[in-house]
Amino acid sequence: MELDFTFLWDFRWVLLKGLWTTLQFVGLAIFIGLVWGFILSLARTSSNWLIYGVSTIYVEFFRGTPVLIQLFWIFFCLPLFLNVNLSGFTSVVIALSLYSGAITSESFRAALNSIERSQQDACTALGLPKSVTTLFVVLPQAILRAIPNLLSNVVSLFKESALVSAVGMADLMYVGQNIANNVARPIEILTVVALIYFAIGFPLTRAVSVVEAKLLKVVKA
Repeated sequence: MELDFTFLWDFRWVLLKGLWTTLQFVGLAIFIGLVWGFILSLARTSSNWLIYGVSTIYVEFFRGTPVLIQLFWIFFCLPLFLNVNLSGFTSVVIALSLYSGAITSESFRAALNSIERSQQDACTALGLPKSVTTLFVVLPQAILRAIPNLLSNVVSLFKESALVSAVGMADLMYVGQNIANNVARPIEILTVVALIYFAIGFPLTRAVSVVEAKLLKVVKA
């Protein structure tokens, strides 16, 4: 069998549209997941047993179940429970955000636990409200220390996003599969799709290593 990649030029805009869709819902899921993950991390470090217990069950459930099942449940079951119509894009963002929040919370929780208790005690001694301490003292340090893990989560979420093609979302993978079925040349199409994912994921992976090395130097200094 002879390989021929030249015909792919005719599908360049379709592939780019699929990639743009992927980047849109992944970007939204990352942003929502960061906010939700930080809230969960605070709940996971709470002294209130009920808040701690509920947040722990949530995190362990979403970390311990396949993302594909979560996608199916949000896409097919959630609209029935809420008795509302959710677009495919909205369902995907919700599913990935819930999952992203769970894995992100662990990165934040580890960062929060690494912050010295004396800093919070000093803020209390100065009479600063807990909300001010959290937003302007704890949060900046937690984000800085969690950056390497957060970047790793971004890479993982981007790769996991290919699963949304299973629910008919017109992302890069879904578009690639449709083209492959129409032209009956799956090797060329799927190879190019894989290279596109790699072209985005590899620089992010390298960025994790670079940022981690620089942060390590800062900590040692």
